Amino acid sequence: MNKKEKTYTYDQVAGILMAISLAMLWLASTINMERQIERLEHKLEHTTDSLNTTIDSLIHEIDTLVWKTEIWDYNISNNTTHLLSALIMVESSNYDSAYNAREDAVGCLQIRRTMVDDVNRILRRQGNTYRYTYDDRWLRNKSIEMFDIYCKHYGLTTAEEIARCWNGGPRGMQNDMTANYWKKVQKNLDS
Repeated sequence: MNKKEKTYTYDQVAGILMAISLAMLWLASTINMERQIERLEHKLEHTTDSLNTTIDSLIHEIDTLVWKTEIWDYNISNNTTHLLSALIMVESSNYDSAYNAREDAVGCLQIRRTMVDDVNRILRRQGNTYRYTYDDRWLRNKSIEMFDIYCKHYGLTTAEEIARCWNGGPRGMQNDMTANYWKKVQKNLDS
């Protein structure tokens, strides 16, 4: 058997080479575009992470500003406002959802159940029918109200007195352990 050899003309060979060249050019271009897409996706992911961090930071700043303005609603003096801000930073780093499971201390001021009980006892003695619940400790405005009731009832006036008695109870000034707490609060007052 005799096979016939296929012969190609110059134009046919040139056409085939042109088609192969175009296919290779298309393939290289596609690979380049895929790499560019991957770089852009990575850049977008990094930008998104950065924006999320910025948004979280702004939300935290807004929350801080909101609670600072809310303090005025409780007739707390300006000196106490600055002190309260320092106490909240020491207690919870300004987070309403702070929780110390070991002490069952809750919220921005790390209020324990005994504090709620004491504030409710104070309200009862004053003839006030309102009572706080343990869940109120999670709410910044309720925590600040309890703080204010506590400080006024015990006649706490100086920043050191307020801080040490907040940390160690009504006799906190006599407790040497509260002196270190006062130093932490002072650092925040000075900053």
